[in-house]
Amino acid sequence: MVYVGIPKGQTNQEEEVLKTIQDGDSDELTIKRFTESREKPGALWHIYAAKDTEKIREFLKKVAEEQGQENPVDHDPIHDQSWYLDRSLRKRLHQEYGVQGWAIVQFLGDVVFIPAGAPHQARPRGAVHNLYSCIKVAEDFVSPEHVKHCFWLTQEFRYLSHTHTNHEDKLQVKNVIYHAVKDAVGILRANESSLSRP
Repeated sequence: MVYVGIPKGQTNQEEEVLKTIQDGDSDELTIKRFTESREKPGALWHIYAAKDTEKIREFLKKVAEEQGQENPVDHDPIHDQSWYLDRSLRKRLHQEYGVQGWAIVQFLGDVVFIPAGAPHQARPRGAVHNLYSCIKVAEDFVSPEHVKHCFWLTQEFRYLSHTHTNHEDKLQVKNVIYHAVKDAVGILRANESSLSRP
């Protein structure tokens, strides 16, 4: 979080932000960072374990059906980013499916790392709930430990509609694998003579 802009003269905005942080299920230490340390909060994240993805997807489809919404085959309630799990939906998700996430308030200067495939709170216009005007720098990367999971996500994106924003392979996983193997083979060939000695 590289910038958080707090408007001057709006006395009730601080109370609204505090209420949002509290309603977002933030812990006491996070609340104290805002109330006592006077740090600048920029965004509220809700992050879930990747292993709970299918349960969350099933829950969102169930809620959509209850509300009379369609669940087209070429759309995905997580990748569509059309749901915001408010406090009551988060509570219901925990009660019905045993899924509980982590509430993280990102303050000015904080970094938030989201593991591969971990669903995080989605809204129609972005991945997080912004508390104040803020600027975040985001970077996608593929670690060797998560190539398999990233490849699986890429395959999942292929089944979305062609007009879906996540239809393309943003991580370029196949290219990452190709170049990693190419570099490894190049290093092995360059050191072939020293590797073959007894």
